[in-house]
Amino acid sequence: MKTKRQTKILELIQKHDIETQEELSAYLTREGFQVTQATVSRDIRELKLTKIAMDNGRQRYAVLSDADTGMAEKLVRVLREGFVSMDYAGNILVIKTVSGMASAVGAAVDAIKLSEIIGSIAGDDTLMCVIRTEEDAVNIMNKLRKIVEK
Repeated sequence: MKTKRQTKILELIQKHDIETQEELSAYLTREGFQVTQATVSRDIRELKLTKIAMDNGRQRYAVLSDADTGMAEKLVRVLREGFVSMDYAGNILVIKTVSGMASAVGAAVDAIKLSEIIGSIAGDDTLMCVIRTEEDAVNIMNKLRKIVEK
């Protein structure tokens, strides 16, 4: 039961911006799990969940271990160094990169694990990402722009 519950927690924090233990408990209850605050707190600790900032100033739970932190910094560096420009057409996001960097930039974008991105295909200097909706494409562009412009 614990494994199923923790798997569901990981799924829920990927799908929803969950800010508090109470919100997480409510989602778990809707999914058929009977949990206490102590159980949710223990699961958060065991899963090494942390809170990260969202664009709207609120926070949400995410999985971020110490090893992930170092890797995340490397991936952000790859994204910044390889990025040239981006644009979208409907729900397709096209990212232009330095020649030979599209695969590396694609790996960096994939590692960010944005649920709006269904998948991506990289060539030599172009990365194409299929986004769920046109509105999501605009939001993803804004998120990526914040990363590469820092």
